Amino acid sequence: MAPPVVHSLREQIREHILEGIVGGRWQPGERIVERRIAAELLVSQTPVREALRELESLRLIESAPNKGVRVRELTAADLKESYPVRAGLEQVAAELAAESLAEDPSALEHEVAALYAADAAGDSEAQVRHTVAFHRAIVQAAGNSVLLHTWESLGIEVWTTLSIRWLSPEPRPHAEDHARLVAAFRRRDPAIRELIKEHVLSCAPRV
Repeated sequence: MAPPVVHSLREQIREHILEGIVGGRWQPGERIVERRIAAELLVSQTPVREALRELESLRLIESAPNKGVRVRELTAADLKESYPVRAGLEQVAAELAAESLAEDPSALEHEVAALYAADAAGDSEAQVRHTVAFHRAIVQAAGNSVLLHTWESLGIEVWTTLSIRWLSPEPRPHAEDHARLVAAFRRRDPAIRELIKEHVLSCAPRV
């Protein structure tokens, strides 16, 4: 049995709000009332405010004096913007992590196995979770804290959620693509940087 996934209260609230945006509870331009969310979830307004601040930093919502917080009008082009930046960071990570992942790709293999299960079940939430964990494992294997911090600041999980669940409503498999990357690390493929770049860019929403 897989260990439970533990999220902080702020992360849980962020996911709740994100689910509302993806699911259409809050339409573009509609106000999100901090006090109502706190009452609904039986929490104080502080973690709600923190979650909203994080979503605003990712440009999913916007705030204005005397108008409160509202959902931004998002397009595929908005979602696509972070992917070239992410691809560049992961190219660096792949180069730095290549040797260690060639010797021990078990962290990647664990996520691929979970992706096969998620694909079979059509579980988009698990697909997001294990896709992000796979790429985070590559960045962590690079052993560079600045690189990891910069990668994390892009809000990969949020954008992956929106890309998979909002703009790709029809389920599609994700495990095979990631299994091919594991194989490339195992055989010490000299083209791993380009393979990572192509993979990340292929995940970007089509404008």
